[in-house]
Amino acid sequence: MMASAFAGRGRYSIYTGRVTNWPMVVLSVVPMAPLLVMGGSSNENWRGFVVPLLVAAAVGLVNALTGSSVRTAAGPNGISVRFGPLGWPRCTYGLEQVERAEVIDLHPWYVAFGFWWTPRRTYCTVRSGPTLQLTLRTGRTVTVTVPDARAAVMAIHEAQSA
Repeated sequence: MMASAFAGRGRYSIYTGRVTNWPMVVLSVVPMAPLLVMGGSSNENWRGFVVPLLVAAAVGLVNALTGSSVRTAAGPNGISVRFGPLGWPRCTYGLEQVERAEVIDLHPWYVAFGFWWTPRRTYCTVRSGPTLQLTLRTGRTVTVTVPDARAAVMAIHEAQSA
């Protein structure tokens, strides 16, 4: 996590941060074990066990690659959000798209764990607590987990006012 201390005329703060939640990835894959055992015991040969095992491995891999962490950068070039170790999927919002940036306290019941999209909202969250929430000029809200939500909001406000 980084925020430049050299703010002033002609200088901009740039916020970068990464939040990782490996325990949630493990907890989301663990419930597949009983399904694999039940799928394997229903067939008498080992080939019946291969397909459920491959499906479970694919789900676990996709979950680890896209839902394990969120990397965020905010500054004069806008807000960029990337997921997992590969940085995909990614979302980028220009400063001209952002109407309001604020810190909200995300309750554990509202954490979407990973990337969730609805017609009015986008969630890029892996934990609860202080979270960056953007309200775009289109009315869409974007909620992003960041290590220091206040520093991210300050970098966005400073870039917008310059």
